[in-house]
This record gives sequence, structure tokens and C-alpha cells, in this order.
Amino acid sequence: MKLREYENFHIVLWLLKDTCWLMEWRLEGIFMIMPTVAAAFHITWLGRKNTANLFHNLAVSSWICGNAVWMIGEFFFNDSFRPIAKVFFCVGVVFLALYYFGVLPKEKRAQ
Repeated sequence: MKLREYENFHIVLWLLKDTCWLMEWRLEGIFMIMPTVAAAFHITWLGRKNTANLFHNLAVSSWICGNAVWMIGEFFFNDSFRPIAKVFFCVGVVFLALYYFGVLPKEKRAQ
């Protein structure tokens, strides 16, 4: 499978996980966390040689982890995990900020 096809498949996994969450299918939603997170981290690893891909995929991986924590919190802990999920979302934003305000300008100056 080509990387782009793998990324598209990952989107399918992510949407299935979120659909289970929306439909309140707890068992299925929890089951979908592992393949979705695993695919995100694997795609991040595969794209690590390209700085732009690395930082964007780190942000996506952080986002999906936050999404999974939030879902678990809603399903089983009266939504008390939302503050933990916010940390993951913020980490994703930090990865993007580092890229767009640090790495990318440095790369452009080097050209």
C-alpha cells in the first residue's frame, strides 16, 4: 500500500472511531482506538524524513490521542478526562506552531 493510500485508510479508521463515539457504541469505539492510534503513529514514523510531514503527523497523532482520551472519558468517567484531552490537543497545536514559526522560516532562510 502506498503512503497516500495508507493515510486515506487511516482517515477511514478515524471516522469509524468517531462514528462509534457519536452513536455511543462503547465497545466498538474502544476497539477502534488501537488501530486508529497505531496507524497515526506508523504514518508519523514513515514520514519522519520529511520535516513538514513529521510535524503535521505528530500533530495529527496528538489530536487522535486527545480524541481517544476524550471519548473514553465520556464513555466511562462522566467526561472527567476532557482536561487531559486538552493537553493532547494543545501539544498538537504546539507541534504545528513549532513547524510554522520555527522550522519552516529557518528552512526558507537556508534556501
